[in-house]
Amino acid sequence: MKESNSIRRAFHCALLCLAVFIFAGAGDPASRFTEIGHQLMCICGCGQILLECNHVGCPDSDNMRNELMAAVTRGDSDSLVQQAFVQKYGPTVLAAPTTAGFDRAAWIMPIVALLLGFGIVILIVRAWRNRPEPVLADGVRPAAGAELDKFREQARQETDV
Repeated sequence: MKESNSIRRAFHCALLCLAVFIFAGAGDPASRFTEIGHQLMCICGCGQILLECNHVGCPDSDNMRNELMAAVTRGDSDSLVQQAFVQKYGPTVLAAPTTAGFDRAAWIMPIVALLLGFGIVILIVRAWRNRPEPVLADGVRPAAGAELDKFREQARQETDV
């Protein structure tokens, strides 16, 4: 009985330690700000992540960062913050397309193109490998393999003085 209690207690301690490591910093506003800020794009046209926009005097990034900080400070959820930015700035403010609706094509098409490319390469290699051997104009086929070795040996014997 004592042994099962100690095993149970050790299991609970391990589970508690795991939970502490997993959820460490989950509620920290600075980490949420950083995480959400790396999921948004600056709308100034630079094509950079919001928190990494390095334009001197960028007219948009400071306002967007302030809006993000205000939303995180209010305690808005991550999805609510993203939805608010999409409503205000449009879907191009997201760094990655969503996984719903037509945006799925942005995730699926690269995989499809890669598989299609591999398929085409395989077909081309097979076609090259299975092509017929070249034939001379008068219909005589060039010697190969053992037949070629036999002709080489005959040439060596005939030219040996």
